[in-house]
Amino acid sequence: MSYDDVEIEDMEWNEEIQAFTYPCPCGDLFQITKEELKFGEEIARCPSCSLYITVIYDMNDFIGESNSNSKNKILNTSMQQQPVIVT
Repeated sequence: MSYDDVEIEDMEWNEEIQAFTYPCPCGDLFQITKEELKFGEEIARCPSCSLYITVIYDMNDFIGESNSNSKNKILNTSMQQQPVIVT
């Protein structure tokens, strides 16, 4: 049984470990990555103890993110200036 149910909005993004975090009673942090969320994982685990929480989130928020990033990369590449050879 999960220690608690926590909304993703109540978690903090930790740039250093690239994960959403939430304080654990043991003093460490529950952690879950964007990749885990994209694959439908909803359990954030504490690396220091056996506790875990259930993360409540909309999976579509994370699935769409990877698709829009791919589109942006394609658009940015196609908009770069290309050399033109004049003969």
